[in-house]
Amino acid sequence: MKLIHPLIIARIISLILIIGSTALLSNVPVAIIYNEPLYPFILSTLIAGIPGIAGRILTRKANIKKASNRDGYISVTSAWIVLSLLSTLPYIIGGAIPSFVDAFYEAASGLTTTGASILSNIEILPKSILFWRSMTHWIGGFGIILLVIIILPSLRITAQQLMNLESSLKEKVLPKTKSIVLRLLFVYLALTVAETFLLSLGEMDMFDSICHSFSTVATGGFSTFNDSLASCSEYTQNVIMVFMFLSGVSFILYYLLVKGRFRKVMANEEFWFYFGVVAVIGFLLGLAIIDEPGLGFRKAFEESYFQVISIVTTTGFATVDYIHWPHSAITVLFILMFTGACTGSTSGGIKMARHLVILKNISNLFRQLNHSKSIQLIKVNGNVISEKRNLSILTFTLFYLLVFFIGSGVTIITGIDPVTAVSSTISSLGNVGPAMGTAGPMAGYSHFPDITKLFHSFLMIIGRLELMTVFVIFTKPFWKI
Repeated sequence: MKLIHPLIIARIISLILIIGSTALLSNVPVAIIYNEPLYPFILSTLIAGIPGIAGRILTRKANIKKASNRDGYISVTSAWIVLSLLSTLPYIIGGAIPSFVDAFYEAASGLTTTGASILSNIEILPKSILFWRSMTHWIGGFGIILLVIIILPSLRITAQQLMNLESSLKEKVLPKTKSIVLRLLFVYLALTVAETFLLSLGEMDMFDSICHSFSTVATGGFSTFNDSLASCSEYTQNVIMVFMFLSGVSFILYYLLVKGRFRKVMANEEFWFYFGVVAVIGFLLGLAIIDEPGLGFRKAFEESYFQVISIVTTTGFATVDYIHWPHSAITVLFILMFTGACTGSTSGGIKMARHLVILKNISNLFRQLNHSKSIQLIKVNGNVISEKRNLSILTFTLFYLLVFFIGSGVTIITGIDPVTAVSSTISSLGNVGPAMGTAGPMAGYSHFPDITKLFHSFLMIIGRLELMTVFVIFTKPFWKI
């Protein structure tokens, strides 16, 4: 029995290249409309497409039925790296971002839906480059599930296994993974179209509406404006705030709504926990900033809820430079970077379901202190969480915090001040985008050393793949027969 099947992995990666080249080619019409150079996308398409087609031909004899989960982990991790490299091509060839390190950082930030940027003047970029930049968000937002569509049926991954690649808590709603993905993709498209339409009713033109919808539904945060959304109208900000919240909801719940299973939706504990966190923290934050100059009562709560939703969903849009807020408010926003929205959404972070399970563990601990002989079961949505799954969730969270602490230390060593280092590390790992210190929402990451940018690109990728998918490859048992 082989540990891995290189031919099968090569076949999967070649298909990734073909799909990536197709995505690149789709930007050509945008360049034509705005009378911009076509060669960055045509040349990028050829660089990706020719090896992709050649790889499919050379690997046509690969027996995909022999693919294993090991092949799956390697393929998923490799695919994200390959897509990130592929996404740098228009930036470099077109001259928008001539530095490879900067281009890779921007590409990784886009595909992982982080939204952190090294660009200081976004508005001078060609429209076609801005469109590609936002499209990387849209592709990455649904990337994990799309990748599994690509490699099925070769990996024979069931619906439950598919969901476990994205999160440790999921519900099997259909017997066939492909059916699940197609229905969730329909929801993804519907949210994108709906937001684009509503944004176009405001001051944004169709181009900006589409780009911001790509970023919002993917919970990414790339904007076509230098100040993110600070200069946008209240109408536009409110539309984006609503869709950020909606994009943080599990897409499975939308599927259940379409199927008319309202009772099951209403009984979803994670959604109500997500709603409660946003409602309570947004209210408290509003009280903390209500005395800030130029805000007032209504504006204070609009700003607080926008920033809370943006960070909880790891979108990263900003309507204000919140690093000038009171220290209490900044501390709250920093803590929120560890949250993440619902599992089954496109957000990053630890996710609300894990936080919910941890709180239930703490509650059970206190109950057992008072009733030592009692057996306390942990339930989520009425389903008992097994000890194995419970341990997996607790282990993941601890490992997540460990990676955060180590990452913060490494970032400080590279020459970044502690406040910026710590906040940017959790921002990259949680795919949030903006941070604190010198990497605030109106600042960016252009001043980071190249080594720091590469390290944070790695944090973005492992964070988007939920750590274990990547780190399992480097464990000794993974390579044992």
